[in-house]
Parts: sequence; C-alpha cells; structure tokens
Amino acid sequence: MKIAVYPGSFDPITNGHLDIITRGSKVYDKLIVAVLVNVDKRGLFDIEERVELIKKVTKELPNVEVLSFNGLLVDFVKMHSANVILKGLRTVSDFEYEMQMALINSKLDSEIETVFMMTSHEYSFISSSSVKQVAKFGGNINGLVPKELVDDIISRI
Repeated sequence: MKIAVYPGSFDPITNGHLDIITRGSKVYDKLIVAVLVNVDKRGLFDIEERVELIKKVTKELPNVEVLSFNGLLVDFVKMHSANVILKGLRTVSDFEYEMQMALINSKLDSEIETVFMMTSHEYSFISSSSVKQVAKFGGNINGLVPKELVDDIISRI
C-alpha cells in the first residue's frame, strides 16, 4: 500500500490545498493530511479546529485521513507506515524552501522520499496568509477557500 503524508499548517485550508489533497488522493492508496503546529505563526484556528475543518471538506475522499502532530515530520511519517512526503508548490520561492526541507528530511531518514506536486494554475496565487488578509479587510474570499468554510473563516476574523 502506497501511503503519503501531506503536511501543513492549513490555517485556513485553501482551494490550493484542497487541489493537492484531491489529486494526491488519486495517486496514493492512502493520503494522510498532517496538520502541524507552526511555532512561527499565530493561528487563526487552533489545531483541533483545523483538523475538523479539513475533515469537513474531505469527507467525500475515502482514502484521506486528517491527523494533527507536532515534532519531526519524518517521525510522524514513519509512525504511520508512510514513505512519501507530498508537498504542494505554487512558486519558485516555495520550491526553494521545500527543497531545503526535503534535503533535511532525507538526511534524517533516507528511506522517506519527498514528492512535489504543482498546484493547479487557478489556485497558484492563493495562500492562507492572503486569505486571512483579504477576509480581515472585508474582501470576498469565495473561490479562495472551500465554500463550506467561508462562514467559519469570516466569523473567526
């Protein structure tokens, strides 16, 4: 069984994230969305809320599991019998950062591969940070995030 882990803070999950999850679920037998605590960012939603929001929008994808974690990603990957880290890329700067992380993870465990998947072009400009910024100033976030979550995000802002 091919198991991949798609890690991120997902605060909030965007249509770009959902694009990678949906496409990744077609490539792997099981895709674990690993919601992490990012110590460098102050969250809009706490980790339990983010897990529930992602479960809400992935409920139609039977081979997707949503879990939270902290600590080293490679430890989480091994704990769940996976050997692939799936990373979504939007831009060249994403690649530079994610390549560095992939090399660190490979150094920590050479049995784990990182696979990069380009976000579909219609979502390549979306980030969780930009969604929060648009919502904070009263802009329309429809089309940026799954429609089921628009009210949750607006009410939180």
